[in-house]
Amino acid sequence: MTFLCITCYYKGAPFLRACKAAGNTVYLLTVKKLEHADWPRESIDEFFYLESDSNSATALANLAKGFAWMYQSRPIDRVVALDDFDVEKAAYLREEFRLPGMGQTTARYFRDKLAMRMRAREQGIPVPAFSPLFNDVTLTEFANSITYPCLIKPRGEASATGITKVHSAEELWEQVHALGERRKDYLVEQFRPGDVYHVDALSVDGEIAFCQVSRYLSTPFEVAHGGGIFRSVSVPYHDEDAVTLRRLTGSVMHAFRMQFSASHTEFIKTQDGRFVFLETASRVGGAHLAEMVEAATGISLWAEWAKLETAKARGRDYAVPERRYDQAGIVVSLSRFEYPDTSSFTDPEIVWRMDKKQHVGLIVASESTGRIRQLLDDYAGRIASDFHASAPVPNKSAH
Repeated sequence: MTFLCITCYYKGAPFLRACKAAGNTVYLLTVKKLEHADWPRESIDEFFYLESDSNSATALANLAKGFAWMYQSRPIDRVVALDDFDVEKAAYLREEFRLPGMGQTTARYFRDKLAMRMRAREQGIPVPAFSPLFNDVTLTEFANSITYPCLIKPRGEASATGITKVHSAEELWEQVHALGERRKDYLVEQFRPGDVYHVDALSVDGEIAFCQVSRYLSTPFEVAHGGGIFRSVSVPYHDEDAVTLRRLTGSVMHAFRMQFSASHTEFIKTQDGRFVFLETASRVGGAHLAEMVEAATGISLWAEWAKLETAKARGRDYAVPERRYDQAGIVVSLSRFEYPDTSSFTDPEIVWRMDKKQHVGLIVASESTGRIRQLLDDYAGRIASDFHASAPVPNKSAH
């Protein structure tokens, strides 16, 4: 089979390797600025490039022209998006060229934060109070009925990019007016304080076949806007929260019509102990969470996703390998050193060290949840004093 993999960020190398190892022809479509990145070139048969990662109507039309030219001489069986921002590109190509896989309507549930909230609410899945910004009357009713603060969020960004917290109706309207014609691309949501959990899963034939629940000790929003140190930790498999979130994730995947893919879904455990849905994505989680999941379970989400896609393309059955039930945790920070020396971290539980300029990161694994938390707390303190640096959050909004 022939796969066109799309990613405008440097990621997905384990998927590309596993896809090639399964006997497929692998093409990679990425942005021109990543031409010389450290891709697993032995696993990629041919590269194609975009000038930008835009998902505008003009950019998608040009993408279709390029794909049509390529398709004339190269059979394409599947298109796979390896990053959030490329889900729209892949869905557009599948629709335009009648290729199998997730189309544009379903893709909206995994990319458009407004679409996913509306669909979740329709299907009885609890979500924070929210409103689109389309209509002044609707927005006024929302602004006058909620408890502040609330968050203005771009519908199409990933993680914490572009999010603004406001503390009054006056401040909300000020920010909405500042958006101008782009207000349709945003939503507003009541801020619900609480612990944030992420659920990393593989779906097969419309059902979840693998599911790992973890909890952020410092959320992406807090890290992006406060310059903190990113941490996450496994939740024991039989913990009540893990059981609840596996059930809720199944409800989300059914509601959003997921058939087969990796997914990364986030929930908030509010102060009253109940869970509300935050967002989901039809891809492997970022920030090296896949490596943390693998450290706890032995399951490589990237590699198994590639095997799943290959099996579906060939009309064969797929089964997730037997997993482990250990615990793992990750700590990652920007570093003030270009190549930080982590040799002072010597605990035997360390299973992974980050190798990236201006970053420091470690993953630890153990059968003991307490030991994982002890190590993460210790490492966060040491990294804060010896390595940590912070940078402004990327913000593509008008304000």
